[in-house]
Amino acid sequence: MKIIILSKGPDNYSTRRLLEVATKKGHDVRVVDHGQCYLDIKAQNPKVLYKGEDLSAVDAVIPRIGSSITKFGSAVVRQFEMRGVYTTAKSIAIARSRDKLRSLQILAKTENVNIPKTVFSRETSEVQVLLDQVDGAPVIIKLARGTHGRGVVLAETTKAAKSVIQAFYVEGVNFMIQEYIKESAGTDIRAIVVGNRVVAAMKRQSLDGDFRSNIHLGGRGIAVKLSAQEKRAAVKSAKAMGLAICGVDMIPSARGPLVLEVNSSPGLSGIEKATGRDIASRIIDYIELNARRKQSKDRVGA
Repeated sequence: MKIIILSKGPDNYSTRRLLEVATKKGHDVRVVDHGQCYLDIKAQNPKVLYKGEDLSAVDAVIPRIGSSITKFGSAVVRQFEMRGVYTTAKSIAIARSRDKLRSLQILAKTENVNIPKTVFSRETSEVQVLLDQVDGAPVIIKLARGTHGRGVVLAETTKAAKSVIQAFYVEGVNFMIQEYIKESAGTDIRAIVVGNRVVAAMKRQSLDGDFRSNIHLGGRGIAVKLSAQEKRAAVKSAKAMGLAICGVDMIPSARGPLVLEVNSSPGLSGIEKATGRDIASRIIDYIELNARRKQSKDRVGA
């Protein structure tokens, strides 16, 4: 097959692994910087162009769209979709997964999936009312579009929470307040879903007492075997978000696993090294099986 990996980082571990595996399997693969693509929008003949070359005649696209270019990257993927090209993550699912509020709204109505108590807000003087909805301090306060653990604050007291919230008011940004799960402090679980199966999972643990466990912030990954409940929550979350290949982040709690978010472009470095699993091969295998099948319509809605 002719496969394009949309990535702004050709030397990125995940991009290199996917390129390496797909090439070894005999596919014609290339990495394209989607930020340098442009879209020729014509009736009945939409094209994706890159350095003057028409990229439309390909069999499959693997989007590795960074959070800073979600809107444009999704538009590039959508243009490929209009040509009938198979993509491992649909444009609407990429945009949906990057919207923390929309993601939680979808997960909140999904059977067998539980999430932390959450309040979404922007400008209100009823700070105490917000805090009461998540059982009071300590609380986690997140910017609606933060990534890699950035834009996330632990407010350990009511006074601290009010100060942070008031600062967000001044900046005029949307934010979320979530309950703090003390039994999971500094720990979460990343599960990689391919198709309808969890193909690898690791526990991420902060090394310096930070309540955030992101590997980008210095966390450490350890292979872990998921319970049946955790596997079910991961697969259900992926399906609810309309993503066949994704990373699902969960935290343990007294009431079972709580899903935090679903990542449409999960990094492979930390989890492949932690688990020893060849996730890149599982992804390419999935593409081989599904690229030429008739694709189902996205029924979740924007």
